[in-house]
Amino acid sequence: MTINPDEIILFEWGPVVINATILFTWVVMLVLTLGSWLVTRRLTGAGRLSRWQNLLEVLVTGIRDQIREVSRQDPGPYLAFVGTLFIFIAVSTVLGIVPGYIPPTSSLSTTAALAICVFVAVPVFGIAQRGIMDYLGQYVRPTVLMLPFNIIGELSRTLALAVRLYGNMMSGTIIVAILLTVVPLFFPVVMQALGLLTGLIQAYIFAILAMVYIASASRVHEERQKRKGER
Repeated sequence: MTINPDEIILFEWGPVVINATILFTWVVMLVLTLGSWLVTRRLTGAGRLSRWQNLLEVLVTGIRDQIREVSRQDPGPYLAFVGTLFIFIAVSTVLGIVPGYIPPTSSLSTTAALAICVFVAVPVFGIAQRGIMDYLGQYVRPTVLMLPFNIIGELSRTLALAVRLYGNMMSGTIIVAILLTVVPLFFPVVMQALGLLTGLIQAYIFAILAMVYIASASRVHEERQKRKGER
């Protein structure tokens, strides 16, 4: 049984290769695009709200509250990025109930891409909040000798994000595959349900860790502004 979607080649023409990871990623993107259009095409601020608008508002409010709780900052600048990370991973997991579908997050290339997005977002948000000189200055504090260690820390953090998500998503897939060969009916269903729960938890953890890293890069600016105000 093929577990890694990278190994399933669907189309190949010269250097152009389409594997299952790319296909299922497009599927998730299509579901999110169509779903967001269907939910938001009839938004209203008065009268009776549709159940989908209620669900959307609960989701957005929950994400905003989590961002505010983690960062102690206005969630507005971070909502789109962190919310997209969570929703993409969550939908990738939930679609696992569809026969034949393999979550793209069970591929290391996908989890690495998500981690690289966080790796890029951290300095982008940090520089936007603190300025480029103040942000870069943190890499040489308290001494310039800390520069290589801080850089290694940034790289290892990105690697840990990718491997953590990949390992947790793959472990559930492997367990289900093993149980299918041993007990082909009841236990795989239970493990599939547990796998969905685990995937949703991993989506939450990934988004929270991304917000923690972003907040750590921008919070110093907020603290300094408070100190100036107190003076």
